[in-house]
Amino acid sequence: MKLPRSTHPYIPTSEGWLYLAGVKDVFTCEIVGYAMAARMTQELTGQALFRAVHQKRPAAGLIHHSDRGSQYCAHEYRNLLEQFGMTPSMSRKGNCYDNAPMESFWGSLKNELVHHCRYATRAEAEASIREYIEIFYNRQRRHSRLGYLAPAVFALNFSANTTAA
Repeated sequence: MKLPRSTHPYIPTSEGWLYLAGVKDVFTCEIVGYAMAARMTQELTGQALFRAVHQKRPAAGLIHHSDRGSQYCAHEYRNLLEQFGMTPSMSRKGNCYDNAPMESFWGSLKNELVHHCRYATRAEAEASIREYIEIFYNRQRRHSRLGYLAPAVFALNFSANTTAA
Protein backbone atom coordinates (compact mmCIF):
# COMPACT_ATOMS: atom_id res chain seq x y z
CA MET A 1 0.00 0.00 0.00
CA LYS A 2 1.49 3.35 -1.01
CA LEU A 3 1.66 5.93 1.80
CA PRO A 4 -0.35 9.07 1.10
CA ARG A 5 1.38 12.43 1.38
CA SER A 6 -0.22 14.32 4.19
CA THR A 7 0.69 16.01 7.45
CA HIS A 8 -2.62 14.75 8.82
CA PRO A 9 -2.89 11.29 10.23
CA TYR A 10 -4.07 8.63 7.91
CA ILE A 11 -5.13 5.30 9.29
CA PRO A 12 -4.78 2.11 7.26
CA THR A 13 -7.84 -0.12 7.04
CA SER A 14 -8.66 -3.10 4.83
CA GLU A 15 -10.93 -0.76 2.83
CA GLY A 16 -8.18 1.84 2.29
CA TRP A 17 -7.01 4.93 4.13
CA LEU A 18 -9.05 6.87 6.68
CA TYR A 19 -7.99 10.53 6.90
CA LEU A 20 -8.46 12.72 9.96
CA ALA A 21 -8.73 16.49 10.38
CA GLY A 22 -8.89 18.09 13.79
CA VAL A 23 -9.00 21.29 15.79
CA LYS A 24 -7.40 21.52 19.23
CA ASP A 25 -8.02 24.16 21.90
CA VAL A 26 -4.43 24.94 22.91
CA PHE A 27 -5.54 26.41 26.27
CA THR A 28 -7.42 23.35 27.53
CA CYS A 29 -5.71 20.75 25.27
CA GLU A 30 -9.16 19.46 24.25
CA ILE A 31 -9.86 18.20 20.76
CA VAL A 32 -12.88 20.39 20.04
CA GLY A 33 -13.55 19.47 16.44
CA TYR A 34 -12.64 16.56 14.24
CA ALA A 35 -13.79 14.81 11.09
CA MET A 36 -12.87 11.60 9.28
CA ALA A 37 -13.29 10.48 5.67
CA ALA A 38 -11.83 8.37 2.90
CA ARG A 39 -10.15 11.44 1.34
CA MET A 40 -8.35 14.50 2.72
CA THR A 41 -10.33 17.40 1.29
CA GLN A 42 -11.19 21.02 2.03
CA GLU A 43 -14.64 19.80 3.06
CA LEU A 44 -13.10 17.52 5.69
CA THR A 45 -11.06 20.30 7.29
CA GLY A 46 -14.06 22.64 7.07
CA GLN A 47 -16.24 20.06 8.81
CA ALA A 48 -13.72 19.80 11.69
CA LEU A 49 -13.69 23.60 11.99
CA PHE A 50 -17.51 23.81 11.98
CA ARG A 51 -17.67 21.25 14.79
CA ALA A 52 -15.12 23.17 16.83
CA VAL A 53 -16.99 26.45 16.39
CA HIS A 54 -20.31 24.77 17.22
CA GLN A 55 -18.89 23.27 20.41
CA LYS A 56 -16.86 26.23 21.72
CA ARG A 57 -18.47 29.33 20.17
CA PRO A 58 -15.19 31.30 20.24
CA ALA A 59 -15.17 35.09 20.28
CA ALA A 60 -13.96 36.97 17.23
CA GLY A 61 -10.22 37.48 17.11
CA LEU A 62 -9.27 33.90 17.90
CA ILE A 63 -5.94 32.91 16.33
CA HIS A 64 -6.24 29.75 14.25
CA HIS A 65 -2.89 27.94 13.90
CA SER A 66 -2.47 25.41 11.11
CA ASP A 67 0.11 23.91 8.84
CA ARG A 68 0.55 25.12 5.28
CA GLY A 69 -1.46 22.29 3.72
CA SER A 70 -3.48 23.12 0.63
CA GLN A 71 -6.71 22.47 2.54
CA TYR A 72 -5.89 25.33 4.95
CA CYS A 73 -4.55 27.70 2.29
CA ALA A 74 -7.62 27.26 0.08
CA HIS A 75 -9.87 30.27 -0.45
CA GLU A 76 -12.92 28.42 0.88
CA TYR A 77 -11.22 27.56 4.17
CA ARG A 78 -9.79 31.05 4.59
CA ASN A 79 -13.28 32.44 3.92
CA LEU A 80 -14.62 30.22 6.73
CA LEU A 81 -11.98 31.61 9.09
CA GLU A 82 -12.95 35.14 8.11
CA GLN A 83 -16.66 34.33 8.53
CA PHE A 84 -15.96 33.09 12.08
CA GLY A 85 -13.79 36.13 12.86
CA MET A 86 -10.63 34.05 13.20
CA THR A 87 -7.12 35.17 12.33
CA PRO A 88 -5.14 32.53 10.43
CA SER A 89 -1.57 31.80 11.55
CA MET A 90 0.85 29.67 9.55
CA SER A 91 4.57 29.34 10.05
CA ARG A 92 7.10 29.77 7.30
CA LYS A 93 7.56 26.84 4.96
CA GLY A 94 9.47 24.07 6.73
CA ASN A 95 8.74 25.51 10.21
CA CYS A 96 6.13 23.46 12.06
CA TYR A 97 5.97 25.32 15.40
CA ASP A 98 2.58 26.99 14.91
CA ASN A 99 0.95 23.59 14.49
CA ALA A 100 3.03 21.69 17.08
CA PRO A 101 0.14 21.14 19.56
CA MET A 102 -1.97 19.41 16.91
CA GLU A 103 0.99 17.40 15.64
CA SER A 104 1.59 16.29 19.24
CA PHE A 105 -1.99 15.03 19.42
CA TRP A 106 -1.61 13.10 16.16
CA GLY A 107 1.52 11.47 17.60
CA SER A 108 -0.31 10.51 20.80
CA LEU A 109 -3.23 9.08 18.84
CA LYS A 110 -0.95 6.95 16.71
CA ASN A 111 1.28 5.76 19.58
CA GLU A 112 -1.49 5.12 22.11
CA LEU A 113 -4.12 3.64 19.78
CA VAL A 114 -3.55 3.26 16.06
CA HIS A 115 -0.21 1.42 16.10
CA HIS A 116 -1.79 -1.24 18.34
CA CYS A 117 -4.83 -1.92 16.14
CA ARG A 118 -5.65 -3.36 12.75
CA TYR A 119 -8.91 -2.04 11.38
CA ALA A 120 -11.04 -4.07 8.99
CA THR A 121 -13.24 -1.13 7.96
CA ARG A 122 -13.17 2.65 8.04
CA ALA A 123 -16.29 2.56 10.25
CA GLU A 124 -14.44 0.42 12.79
CA ALA A 125 -11.49 2.82 12.78
CA GLU A 126 -13.81 5.84 13.12
CA ALA A 127 -15.58 4.32 16.13
CA SER A 128 -12.27 3.50 17.81
CA ILE A 129 -10.82 6.97 17.19
CA ARG A 130 -14.04 8.70 18.28
CA GLU A 131 -13.94 6.74 21.56
CA TYR A 132 -10.26 7.60 22.04
CA ILE A 133 -10.92 11.33 21.58
CA GLU A 134 -14.26 11.68 23.39
CA ILE A 135 -13.77 9.24 26.27
CA PHE A 136 -10.04 8.93 26.84
CA TYR A 137 -8.14 11.95 25.47
CA ASN A 138 -10.54 14.73 26.44
CA ARG A 139 -11.88 13.27 29.69
CA GLN A 140 -9.29 10.92 31.20
CA ARG A 141 -5.80 11.42 29.76
CA ARG A 142 -3.74 13.60 32.08
CA HIS A 143 -1.55 16.34 30.61
CA SER A 144 1.55 17.63 32.38
CA ARG A 145 0.91 21.07 30.87
CA LEU A 146 -2.43 21.17 32.74
CA GLY A 147 -1.00 20.19 36.12
CA TYR A 148 -1.69 16.51 35.40
CA LEU A 149 -5.41 17.08 34.92
CA ALA A 150 -7.53 15.81 32.04
CA PRO A 151 -8.58 18.57 29.59
CA ALA A 152 -12.27 18.40 30.56
CA VAL A 153 -11.42 18.66 34.27
CA PHE A 154 -9.06 21.57 33.63
CA ALA A 155 -11.73 23.42 31.59
CA LEU A 156 -14.35 22.80 34.30
CA ASN A 157 -12.00 24.04 37.05
CA PHE A 158 -11.09 27.12 35.03
CA SER A 159 -14.73 27.90 34.33
CA ALA A 160 -15.66 27.49 38.03
CA ASN A 161 -12.78 29.73 39.14
CA THR A 162 -13.60 32.38 36.54
CA THR A 163 -17.27 32.43 37.57
CA ALA A 164 -16.41 32.64 41.26
CA ALA A 165 -14.05 35.57 40.74
